[in-house]
Amino acid sequence: MLRKQLSKNIVNNDKVIDHSVELSDDDNENNEDDEPALPKDLEHIPFVYKKPDVETIKIRAREFYQISNSRRTIRYFRPDPIPKSIIQDIIRAAGTAPSGGHTEPWTFVAVSNKKLKAQIRSIIEREEEINYKKRMGNKWTTDLMPLKTNWIKEYLTVAPYLILVFKQTCGTLPDGRKKIHYYHEMSVSIASGILIAAIQYAGLVTLTSTPLNCGPALRVLLGRPSSEKLCLLFPVGYPAVDATVPDLQRKPLSDILIELD
Repeated sequence: MLRKQLSKNIVNNDKVIDHSVELSDDDNENNEDDEPALPKDLEHIPFVYKKPDVETIKIRAREFYQISNSRRTIRYFRPDPIPKSIIQDIIRAAGTAPSGGHTEPWTFVAVSNKKLKAQIRSIIEREEEINYKKRMGNKWTTDLMPLKTNWIKEYLTVAPYLILVFKQTCGTLPDGRKKIHYYHEMSVSIASGILIAAIQYAGLVTLTSTPLNCGPALRVLLGRPSSEKLCLLFPVGYPAVDATVPDLQRKPLSDILIELD
């Protein structure tokens, strides 16, 4: 799909700020359509908020950080089953993410069927072997060597659940008109981040997988429409008793935060 860059310069406090938005050619198909996707008379209601005291906020912020900081990428799982209701609540949490124009352009496919997981693994390992041997190149594979990754993905059949995240590039309105999904890439990325946080908060582990060159085959296997594109795959479960992780350290706050008081 051809892409074009739309840029708009806005003067703010005597400084020019460049606001660049990348749109597809298809996004302009309904430019003359003066009917919004949401109801014109959409009611706005009071926001109910009970302000916590500052100490409570501090405690909650610190607790959430500590839970998040214990998260690691896990490639070794136990096959122990997980109640479906837990996976459903995790995906409910992901579905609370903000989205452009309230389009909610995501589909989460939760797979626990063993035969289907084996088919997913077969597709991914076939493409990943080609990726590692040909497509990724020497630099990429060399950078991955310390992490000890390869094209064998046992976790795809061992983990009790696989969650595949699809982005909906467009939708359909009740009257059949095309519904534009603005910022679908960013919206789905935010939802995926919340998904990871929910998995961690629930006490489970996962791995952020990007099945390179596998999207079309997996979309067909899972019966998803052509308007959906695979973004990420998350195996979800409990870590194996003998699971190991690389001895890595995260950047300190001073390296990632710029404070302008």
